[in-house]
Amino acid sequence: MPSAMFSEDSSLRTGPVRCAWRDYHRGQAAEALVRPWLALELDRPDTALDLTRDARGRPALRIDGHPAGPDVNWSHSGAMLLVALGDGVRVGVDVEWLRPRPQAMALAQRFFVPGEAAALARMAPAAAEAAFVQLWCAKEAVLKAHGHGLSFGLDRLEFAVQDDRWVLTACDPALGAPADWTLHAFSPRPDYLATLAWRAFRP
Repeated sequence: MPSAMFSEDSSLRTGPVRCAWRDYHRGQAAEALVRPWLALELDRPDTALDLTRDARGRPALRIDGHPAGPDVNWSHSGAMLLVALGDGVRVGVDVEWLRPRPQAMALAQRFFVPGEAAALARMAPAAAEAAFVQLWCAKEAVLKAHGHGLSFGLDRLEFAVQDDRWVLTACDPALGAPADWTLHAFSPRPDYLATLAWRAFRP
């Protein structure tokens, strides 16, 4: 059973967001893998859950045909799938496998804000590569919560290094204010980095 692949030691709860991770094989349908976990978390039968996608591909959860209260999002990379539920918030999640990325600095200069690329350039190469991945996770998690994904533009939100972590300092008005957002960066497994991002639902 897919639900058996999620376990208590592969889960996290922070504020209004709960998430879990499991093994993933390329080509697997994520919806089929996350559905049993959602059913357990929501204490509803699997058959009561309907997972759909909006015009931009963002997942939406309906229960017994009605829009659900919790918001759902997921991400997969390498051999891991990460799923999150947000209670009363819009949630986005990104997970990335820490594989070699020789083009990291070129990508940063092309897609990130100049100040972010400059911060990465000041780091030692090994540290810069991990910091690049963590920054990518943070940006993608916010954009997935927003609902437009990467097509919205990685340069339309800006982070700065504060106390050895990336902090959101500016963003496009369509995303709201930086203070609207809460981000939680973590490593669900060795060689993986992830970020959860959420903000309150707008009326």
